Amino acid sequence: MTAVHESLMTTEEFEELDRLAGRVSEGVRLEFIDGQLGAKAVPDGDHGCIVEWLIRVLLLVRPELWLFQEQGLKIEGYRSGRARPDGALAPSGAFAGQPEWADPGPVLMTVEVTSHDQDTDRRDREEKPRAYAMTDIPVYLLIDRDSCLVTVHSEPNGGRYERIVTVPFGVAVELPDPVRVTLQTEPLKAWVS
Repeated sequence: MTAVHESLMTTEEFEELDRLAGRVSEGVRLEFIDGQLGAKAVPDGDHGCIVEWLIRVLLLVRPELWLFQEQGLKIEGYRSGRARPDGALAPSGAFAGQPEWADPGPVLMTVEVTSHDQDTDRRDREEKPRAYAMTDIPVYLLIDRDSCLVTVHSEPNGGRYERIVTVPFGVAVELPDPVRVTLQTEPLKAWVS
């Protein structure tokens, strides 16, 4: 038996709600994935340090790329969604002239760092990998502070990633093509709270 998910609202209704929420509350970020409305808490300081560390590592090895923080992406491949990954790795300047919800075409990798909220399991470990794979984003990097694991999803095919590699913090992990970077994950241990 196949479950049918009914969308709570249209994409246009979500975008209007997101604009209103941005004016009302600075502590919440909205997303629209799998036809469902989701809210993410504003990241804490350790979350920010992890993103900063990743930017520095990527900049040293791939200076032609940039990790765009909180870039809204149209996740059209699955239920006309809208996502704000913690990071979207793309060529520098890739989003110039783009609207708030940009075409994900230039994105080589999306990054999520888990937050300490009740939806992180469903959102970052289930919905986001499916949505990013449906959009054919080549690599999805999940830095999971709850379990002290780094998971690299790659080779999107038919709404799922064919290759998933998980390592504990402290072990090197390869970000495959088109990213081509090895992450030494030892520094992540400093930002687990």
